[in-house]
Amino acid sequence: MSYEPPRAAVAVDLVVLTLRDAELCVLLVRRAGAPYKGRWALPGGFVEPDEDLDTAAGRELAEETSVSDLPVHLEQLRSYGDPKRDPRMRVVSVAYLALGPDLPDPVAGSDAADAAWRPVADVLAGTGKLAFDHAVILADGVERARSKLEYTPLGTAFCAPEFTVGELREVYETVWGVPLDPRNFHRKVTGATGFLMPTVKTTTRNGGRPARLYRRGLAELLMPPLLRPA
Repeated sequence: MSYEPPRAAVAVDLVVLTLRDAELCVLLVRRAGAPYKGRWALPGGFVEPDEDLDTAAGRELAEETSVSDLPVHLEQLRSYGDPKRDPRMRVVSVAYLALGPDLPDPVAGSDAADAAWRPVADVLAGTGKLAFDHAVILADGVERARSKLEYTPLGTAFCAPEFTVGELREVYETVWGVPLDPRNFHRKVTGATGFLMPTVKTTTRNGGRPARLYRRGLAELLMPPLLRPA
């Protein structure tokens, strides 16, 4: 007796985060077709037969939003396979987390009716229910970003190539949603081995006295970690 495999598909969904107007924002697209026509959703779509997951993630991001070839950090988040997550058929989605500094306004592609940045706090609070299980995926992506700021240099992904400690502190405060003591933060990030690499340049772009510019160092893990306030 031959085995007939169940009909299923593989998709990718992207949690794209950036900082805009001192808020942590997520990239959303308005669905142009069924199911959930007109509902906001994370960018994504089905994986083509001849492409791998990373290629599919990059293609979907470019097709639905025109955001491509930008300095973003991209990593797999996790997989989602509830049998009822998509009313059309069994769809297993591999979600990606993408982070970038002050990413530009998106332009909706052929697969989306609109595309926009939305404050994460508003979306997670339920302002405009997302399609599919994308609210769960978004919450997982935001928590991944917040936790990785504790033990990796991922916070620099939200910064320009050269940044001040004050600008980096604003990233942590915005992503974590808590104020941080400037002197204590400066001591911790400059004391973490390989986290920051000082340059010989300074800037006054934020006003006040000249501040030293830094680049991301070579460390992959922060030692000691920079823990979130309780």
